Amino acid sequence: MSKTAPLKYKRILLKLSGETLQNREKGLAIDPDAVSKVASRIEHVVNEGVEVAIVVGGGNLFRGLSGAQRGINRSCGDYMGMLATIMNALALQNGLEQIGLATRVQTAISMARVAEPFILRRTLRHLEKGRVVIFGGGTGNPFFSTDTAAALRASEIGANALLKATKVNGIYTEDPMNNPSATRFDTISYTEAISRNLKVMDAAAFSLCMENHIPIVVFDFFSDDSLERVVAGETVGTLVTD
Repeated sequence: MSKTAPLKYKRILLKLSGETLQNREKGLAIDPDAVSKVASRIEHVVNEGVEVAIVVGGGNLFRGLSGAQRGINRSCGDYMGMLATIMNALALQNGLEQIGLATRVQTAISMARVAEPFILRRTLRHLEKGRVVIFGGGTGNPFFSTDTAAALRASEIGANALLKATKVNGIYTEDPMNNPSATRFDTISYTEAISRNLKVMDAAAFSLCMENHIPIVVFDFFSDDSLERVVAGETVGTLVTD
């Protein structure tokens, strides 16, 4: 995307999974090289003038739901998962700052020595000044996923779109890893995504975006120039909209 290319999405909420920061082959839950690659992709769109807010998951470190399935109290497990997202947020902040991007981490769980608390007016000021804002700690409440946190923060900051970064190039009728015959949607409505029980995001996240008219783009984050192409309005991945 050239410097003169118009932006379809001026302010975005980028939802990253914790797995984007790990390296399974090296056995690293947080791999500095992987963090650097993610930061570089974000830098490209920041340099184009896009205001970027990020919600990062914690699945590379701990998942509350998985912990509950192994006997950990669900609330306790979810809080552990929230702390995992904050660790990832700090790692990503470090990666972004190493390449010269001004970055702030804000958390839904108060920890003043580590990060700012989430205060909407402060968040908006950071975005207006061109700083990348990373939200850690989910919604601050158990029983809510980081997808729901992403939809909530996107609604609060008035994001033009929620971009769900995955390793798959969109939403399919079934998991393409299990069924090679699954077909990809170019566009799908919120209601159909909910009724089909598509697992790419939970129903609460779809509903929040539907109520606030925030389009969702599900795309392959690791495909060359995919993030730049999405913010420019090119047809990439799957668009979930009215």
